[in-house]
Amino acid sequence: MNKFIKRIKDNQALYVLSILIIGILLLLIARITYAYLAPRIQSALGNVTTISDTVDDFKLELGRPLSLNATSTTLPENGSNLVVTSTEIAKLKANSTKKTATYNYYLYLQITNNTFKYSDGTTPEIILTITDPNGNEITSLDNLTYGTYNGVSGFDVTTAKGLFAIANNYEITSNSSTTYTEHDWNITLTYLNLNIDQSGNYGNSFETMLYLQKEAIKPKLAEYVISQYTGTQGENNIYYHDSNLANGANDNSYRYAGSNPDNYVCFGSDDATCPNDNLYRIIGVFDGKVKLVKYDYANSNLLGTNGDYKSGSTASSSYYIGKNSSTNVYYWNYQSDTSINQSHGSNTWSTSLLNKINLNTNYLNNIGSKWANMIDTVVWKVGGNTQANLANVNVINAYKNEIINPTSTITCYAKIGLMYISDYGFSADPSCWTTTLSSFYNNNSTNKVWMFMGYSEYTLTPSTTSEDGVMGIAMTGAVSSYTASVDNAIRPVFYLNTNVKMLSGDGTKTIPYRVG
Repeated sequence: MNKFIKRIKDNQALYVLSILIIGILLLLIARITYAYLAPRIQSALGNVTTISDTVDDFKLELGRPLSLNATSTTLPENGSNLVVTSTEIAKLKANSTKKTATYNYYLYLQITNNTFKYSDGTTPEIILTITDPNGNEITSLDNLTYGTYNGVSGFDVTTAKGLFAIANNYEITSNSSTTYTEHDWNITLTYLNLNIDQSGNYGNSFETMLYLQKEAIKPKLAEYVISQYTGTQGENNIYYHDSNLANGANDNSYRYAGSNPDNYVCFGSDDATCPNDNLYRIIGVFDGKVKLVKYDYANSNLLGTNGDYKSGSTASSSYYIGKNSSTNVYYWNYQSDTSINQSHGSNTWSTSLLNKINLNTNYLNNIGSKWANMIDTVVWKVGGNTQANLANVNVINAYKNEIINPTSTITCYAKIGLMYISDYGFSADPSCWTTTLSSFYNNNSTNKVWMFMGYSEYTLTPSTTSEDGVMGIAMTGAVSSYTASVDNAIRPVFYLNTNVKMLSGDGTKTIPYRVG
């Protein structure tokens, strides 16, 4: 090989010719290679140019939960206010392709525990102050009162509980792919150190949770109802039955009272317009559970034509204010033994076919499993008391004789029951709470009682004056006594599970709360 190369170098003409041949060959290889690779290179370059940052950077950062604990150390006499603060941050940076982005978010404050009270009965002590991302103070929140208290502006939350929406579908926009747009929400709780004796609140606590998220919260129905109580008795027709409520139950329940509160719930139907047969009303919240009563009387499509159904009869009354074209009637406890107590039936609820068949079998089957599964199984008090102790007294005494100190401690464990006498009595305007229940008549009291419907109907409570006596509501609205073999209209009553949520609605009859 070396000799061959040497001969070419020694021959000048051959050497030049070899150089030309090699050059031409290299040129041909280059052209062939380019022709083959160029489309692929261009394709690759095209792919590279379409790969870019297309994902926005949206961050939601929660501060610490706010809590207050009053002690002689945290709130010394003549000392400073007790202040806790949290900052909730929403941040957005647009992607590098569009360089602009808009998102929405929600901010909630939930007061999960609050045992504080007004030390002197009226003066606000815990103030909630909120500033938005523009530095403006929020001055309006549903069911909270804004003002300036002892030099501190904000909302009085001294006795407040529940969920409060601070930012609802709030918009954040970024026009940069390199710098964040930042929204800072500053939330402050101030426990005012006042010139009054506040030692009664020592040991009490105030605890919250903050929620900053992309979707709206669907609150639990019980929490929502409680949040509608503003701390002022009677606002939104809700009364908190604590020890301070005159003539109240003192059971820490939240009850609707008055002529026509917005406490309607659509239950058993997802139709856009709630059928009359699916309207229910909230009696109140008891131990964290919402208690419902059917708005209008139940018919055989729900309760069936067996059990304690009375064939061929319907309710009749000139006082009726509902929408049923006809209303079926049922015995309280007769068909299980038609000869007992001289054929007057029995006031033992555990043997009642109305209880076992019509309410806790037929009704649950007919509303469907989706809805039946929302109903809790609870203890019903069916010990009863004498007619005199239940009808010839005002509602607080009826409550004590029916719930606190009944004649016997008999209970029933079931999903579906009927209203208590005290449920009916406390649904009246408080001006009626001192009225004897047997004196609740259509012309003087029942126009202030939202539970009144105008047919004779049964309650759950036995009259122990006799073995066949049962308490009920007369068509006039008065609390009265019947024998268990009398046919009356029926309205199912039940407690919802604590996890049932309020999905939509405003509680009016036309736009009732939707639950799920």
